[in-house]
Amino acid sequence: MPLMKKISNFFRKDECKKHYKFGKALGSGSFATVYLSRHVKDDTEWAIKSIEKKKLTKEDEDALEIEVEAMEKIKHPNVVHLKEIYDTKSHFYMVLEVCAGGELFDRVVEKEKYTEGEAQICVRKLARALKYCHDLGITHRDLKPENLLYATTEDDAEIKIADFGLAKIVGEDLMMKTACGTPGYVAPEILKGQKYGKGVDVWSLGVITYILLCGFPPFYDQNNAELFKQIKAGAYDFPSPYWDDVSDDAKNCIRKMLTVNPSKRVTMAQLLEDKWLKGEEVSNRELPRVMGELKSFNARRKLQSGMRAVKALARFQNMGIKE
Repeated sequence: MPLMKKISNFFRKDECKKHYKFGKALGSGSFATVYLSRHVKDDTEWAIKSIEKKKLTKEDEDALEIEVEAMEKIKHPNVVHLKEIYDTKSHFYMVLEVCAGGELFDRVVEKEKYTEGEAQICVRKLARALKYCHDLGITHRDLKPENLLYATTEDDAEIKIADFGLAKIVGEDLMMKTACGTPGYVAPEILKGQKYGKGVDVWSLGVITYILLCGFPPFYDQNNAELFKQIKAGAYDFPSPYWDDVSDDAKNCIRKMLTVNPSKRVTMAQLLEDKWLKGEEVSNRELPRVMGELKSFNARRKLQSGMRAVKALARFQNMGIKE
C-alpha cells in the first residue's frame, strides 16, 4: 500500500490492539468502522478508525493517503486531532481524538435560549481553524453538520472540524477540479464543472452560518437538479419573520461568503476581518425561532441520511455483497 511510505514518525507498524482496548462501535462505512477505545497504559479514551485494507479501491487508498497527510500537518484546537496510526497485514488504524459532545446543530436545538452571539463565536472559531488549514495548503471540501462536532458535553466544549476524507492538499497557485461535496453545501463553481480553490470552504461555511442564524438552509429542494439551479444562481434571501431578529452585520457577512463568483468571494483571512465576525462585543440578541426551525431541518436531514444508507445497503445486497 503506497500510502505507508509517506507517513512520518507517528506511523507504527504494529498491532493496534496490543496498545488499545476496543469498545463499542461508534459508526461504520463501506470500508471502515470507528470504535470507542482506551489506551492500555494510561486509560485515556480515543476513537479508533479501523480500515479494512481488502475493501479499499485505488481511489480509496489515494483519498486515505491525503486524509492522513492533511491530519498529520494540522495541530489546531478546533480540528479533530490524529494521535497516531498503525499498520497491520489486514487493517490500517487511525487513533483519533474522541468528540463525545455531539453535532453542532444537535447542540443548538437542545438550548433553552439561543443568541446571535453564540452563532458568531462558533463561526469565528470555525473560520480561524479553516484559515489555519488553508495556510497549510489544505482544503476540507466537505464541510457539513455531520463534520462539526463538540469535544465534550460541557457547555464550554470546543467545536471541532472532523473528517478530512475529501480534503485536498494543493499549492497556493494550483486549482482543483474533482467534483465532490454534499448537496446543499457544495459551492457553485464545483457544480458548474469549473476549476476551484479554497473558496469552496468559505461557501460551505456561509451555508452553515445561514442555518445557525435562522434554522433552515438558504438553498433547499428535494430534487437535486432544482437545488443545484438555486445554488448556481445564488438564489437565496432572508425571509421575514425568520430573519427579523438577525442583525444587518450578520446578513452582510453571509452575503460575502455566499457570493457566486469565487473571485469576488471573501477568503478566510478576509472573512476574519469582517465587522460581524470580528466584533468583540458578543450580541445578546435572542433568536427564538431558530431552535424550532432547526429541529425540523435536523429531522429531515437525518431521515434523508438514513434513506441513503438503506439504499446503499440494498445495492450491496443486490450485488451479493454483505456489509
